[in-house]
Amino acid sequence: MPARRPSNEEEAAKHTMQREELRGILSEVELGRLAVEDALNELAAFPPSLDLGHTTLDTAREARCGHPEVVYGAGKTPGELLEVSRAVIEHHGNLLVTRATDDGLALLRTELDSAVIHERSRCVTVGAPDEANLSGLVAVVSAGTSDGAVAEEAVVTARFLGANVAEVRDAGVAGLHRLLAHGDLLREARCLVVVAGMEGALPSVVGGLVSSPVIAVPTSVGYGASFGGIAALLGMLNSCAAGVTVVNIDNGFGAGYTAALINGCVEAAQVGDSE
Repeated sequence: MPARRPSNEEEAAKHTMQREELRGILSEVELGRLAVEDALNELAAFPPSLDLGHTTLDTAREARCGHPEVVYGAGKTPGELLEVSRAVIEHHGNLLVTRATDDGLALLRTELDSAVIHERSRCVTVGAPDEANLSGLVAVVSAGTSDGAVAEEAVVTARFLGANVAEVRDAGVAGLHRLLAHGDLLREARCLVVVAGMEGALPSVVGGLVSSPVIAVPTSVGYGASFGGIAALLGMLNSCAAGVTVVNIDNGFGAGYTAALINGCVEAAQVGDSE
């Protein structure tokens, strides 16, 4: 008979070394209490991945990058999605899933007691930070209500990564007074995610009003000549406003993730200046 593959729980118990454990080893070396060779031996036992058969989970992502691997739900069967999600929770204590299917959402809702389902964006979170532990400010500005799913994906992602997030909804260029009414908020934000379909003009307008980085997200919202978001993408790539960078069509996750990293860098710099 073939050998039984260890369960996620067994693998997690056998191979657990997250960021704080790695920090502890390096601190011991720095303090002279652990020889370099001994530290190398400990690090050699650190497994960089977990083989689930259908998926190889990057368990070292948090130690390298500060945050665990995020699970992309589209294209995975509900069973695969559940197994990967459980493994992430076992190793890291939290979870972010994006673009889950209807069946995937239903299964995670049933099987993960602590799961929070974000219906519009099709995201799932477990163990997201409490509001008291969020820092800084990321503003997510959407041009129209139809851009809401992509905007929510950015909001959920940035909050999961520890950023305070403020939303400005339905503030497109057809009625600029709606945007200008939030001028103080826009200027306060450390980074802004601006989501728009159609002609994609809103990020250029926002970029001309603020001194912080603007991450433009083209959406596939629009009529025929929008070409599924390509018109908005090209408009944003050709922005005349400095400080505007662009992610892929409908990629709220990528925008939210990057915005949270920028927000965190500002937080770290301000803490360092105050010490």
